[in-house]
Amino acid sequence: MSGHSKWHNIRVKKGAADAKRGKVFTRHAKLIEIVAQRGGDPTMNPSLRTVIDNAKADSVPNANIERAIKKGTGELKGERMEEVVYAGYGHANTALLIECLTDNKNRTLSNLKVALTKNGASFAESSSVLWMFERRGVVAARNEKIKMKNEKLDDDVELGLMDAGAEDIDIDGDTITVTTDMTNWTKVRDYFKQNGFEVQSAGLKYLPTQKAAINDLVTAQKLMHLLEVVEEDDDVSEVHTNADISEEVMGQM
Repeated sequence: MSGHSKWHNIRVKKGAADAKRGKVFTRHAKLIEIVAQRGGDPTMNPSLRTVIDNAKADSVPNANIERAIKKGTGELKGERMEEVVYAGYGHANTALLIECLTDNKNRTLSNLKVALTKNGASFAESSSVLWMFERRGVVAARNEKIKMKNEKLDDDVELGLMDAGAEDIDIDGDTITVTTDMTNWTKVRDYFKQNGFEVQSAGLKYLPTQKAAINDLVTAQKLMHLLEVVEEDDDVSEVHTNADISEEVMGQM
């Protein structure tokens, strides 16, 4: 099974290659802080356990994790962190959903509006864009044995993932990305852990249901630059787009 767009794959690869460690650490800390507001004990707060696991997968130090938990529970003072989703339209009428983790929504909104307008995009009401995306569970895991088998899964692994709730399985090198509905991603994550896979990330993401075609290199490059500028903002957690890059243009990037 495979339903992931090649645009999604190139964005994931580029993000992994270009991500600055400090930005990654900050994002994880903010997520932990927000989730810890509902309880600082990971054994009693499964969502906290998940974000801690994701942070450790990105080598976030334990001291950073513990500090973020204390900020979330109020043991350490500071402005309350919030999750907020903004939207916009980019080149070729592509839709953008921008997830932010911020302690100052006015600052974040102002910075995003400037970044969008200076780079050929426009700000939009989130309701005008959200309908083009759906919230799905996405779990990425790694196992070197897959690469040695020419990027193929054993039948029992594929069946096990399907039994756990996998609706889409995408293999790229030694990495498997599984998409589920909003309720089954934890089952897929646990299956990976129990069967010798290294879970790289797990949680809910916005995936496009309505796509915007991009068939020329210049437009694709402009959109890539826009996304990079937006992602550089310290308050931005993730950026999602419904851009659908043609095979020909992908080969030139």
